[in-house]
Amino acid sequence: QVQLVESGGGSVQAGGSLRLSCAASGYTSNRPWMGWFRQAPGKEREGVATMHIGSGSTYYGDSVKGRFTISRDNAKSTVYLQMNSLKPEDTAMYYCAARRFGNSWTTALEPSTYNDWGQGTQVTVSS
Repeated sequence: QVQLVESGGGSVQAGGSLRLSCAASGYTSNRPWMGWFRQAPGKEREGVATMHIGSGSTYYGDSVKGRFTISRDNAKSTVYLQMNSLKPEDTAMYYCAARRFGNSWTTALEPSTYNDWGQGTQVTVSS
């Protein structure tokens, strides 16, 4: 079992920045994939940025490429999402997630392939 706790959400104006943190605990060695997803009201959950912890390979949704950066601090078992140039359409609940071994990079941004989820942190961007 893995526990994930997000923090760092808030309200910002368009063009601003936020950094989200996800602290992982439990059997994290069995979760080589971690990432960030988001869900806006009335929309499906979508992949924002994910990472294979071992290789450091990263994957980004098209709408955030060039603006968001995922990173990790292995010593702290923490994954970060640096969000720059925020837009009103980035407004959503952001979730941290982790998944087990045996998953392909081709599904790195697919929410259904992730096994563990945090409670989420709200990000609101005003115009």
